Amino acid sequence: MGTIEIPEQHQTQQPGLETEMEPQPDSTVEGYKGSGKLKSKVAIITGGDSGIGRAVAVAFAKEGADIIVAYFNEHEDANDTKKEIEQCGRKCLLIAGDVGDEKFCNEVVQKATSVFGQIDILVNNAAEQHVRESILDIDNAQLERTFRTNIFSMFYMVKAALPHLKKGARIINTTSVTAYKGSPHLLDYSTTKGAIVSFTRSLSLQLIERGIHVNAVAPGPIWTPLIPSTFPPEKVGSFGKDVPIKRPGQPDEVAPCYVFLASQDCSYMAGQVLHPNGGTVVNG
Repeated sequence: MGTIEIPEQHQTQQPGLETEMEPQPDSTVEGYKGSGKLKSKVAIITGGDSGIGRAVAVAFAKEGADIIVAYFNEHEDANDTKKEIEQCGRKCLLIAGDVGDEKFCNEVVQKATSVFGQIDILVNNAAEQHVRESILDIDNAQLERTFRTNIFSMFYMVKAALPHLKKGARIINTTSVTAYKGSPHLLDYSTTKGAIVSFTRSLSLQLIERGIHVNAVAPGPIWTPLIPSTFPPEKVGSFGKDVPIKRPGQPDEVAPCYVFLASQDCSYMAGQVLHPNGGTVVNG
């Protein structure tokens, strides 16, 4: 993987569209050889239409899992993800809606169990972020919206899915490097990501006696639709060059972390966070 040249660009609506990004992210996990680690498993992935979520969905499919993709309103991206999953010989169910709404989260689980009869893996990945220079610029509507999408949704999805999760099930939450190093311009976002770390650790302690493993992944600067839909063009053009590896990561470089945490390979790991972040040491 070499240096990624990203031209200045901006999208006006979150969570952003992968189809409008230049260059397109590497989210198809090309060259990834599945070995049946998730054979006959069923996984729900929120925010699975693009970026990290798509890369995880495709990697899971290559490992033998059927996928439920819960996404907001990016229908073209979601259908592209479904095609890639089906090309792997697996089934994919798309469900559009707002994960910040508990009723929608209940609907996702109901449809998943109705179609597939089981849930083995839950990936809480959906998120949004908004740049603000000062805490004084964060109004109540934004604050509540960010918390609903980023952390309330995880409570809702786990509460809905838990009655269907059996021993050996996996819950994987997407946090962020900003949970550990902070972000002055993404105050509410980084706060929710810190909450996700605590949520992961506490939920792990609650569920481990049931044989359900809860872990998390804390990506650094990854080239996903959230980036051009968040930052101004000049920031997008220099995105990710400040980490030790000197470039942003690609979604397919993050997906193997989720495969590991979803499989039997993590049988002795619970309540932990993996850090695919370009070499930033966070000691977390």
